[in-house]
Amino acid sequence: MLFHLSGLYSALYFLATLLMIVYKSQVFSYPCNCLALDLVLLLLMGILKVAQLYLGTKGNLMEAEVPLAASLAFTAVGGLLSVHFLLWQTLVLWMDSVLSTVLLVLHGLEAGLQVVVIADFIR
Repeated sequence: MLFHLSGLYSALYFLATLLMIVYKSQVFSYPCNCLALDLVLLLLMGILKVAQLYLGTKGNLMEAEVPLAASLAFTAVGGLLSVHFLLWQTLVLWMDSVLSTVLLVLHGLEAGLQVVVIADFIR
């Protein structure tokens, strides 16, 4: 259930962040190299989220530790990318902060549950 919620929210987050980056590039003076970096990191975040959801679902259905551990690693990387969009982005709007904070909470919940499930599968 949490994977579905996280997947839906991540899709909305990706779209909203992309639109905000376009907005910031049009309204504010946004350096081109920083714009490219933010777009590449957002694309990387989307790709990692798809891989994380696939491996997490596969690991849950197969009750296998390895796909879940890989999904946990992708969750950690996704959390770092969320922190980038929360704190280290060139220009952070209030909406960026809200969206990234909610995404970080979801990543934390996912990571905690993945650790519990991996421990249960190992036992």
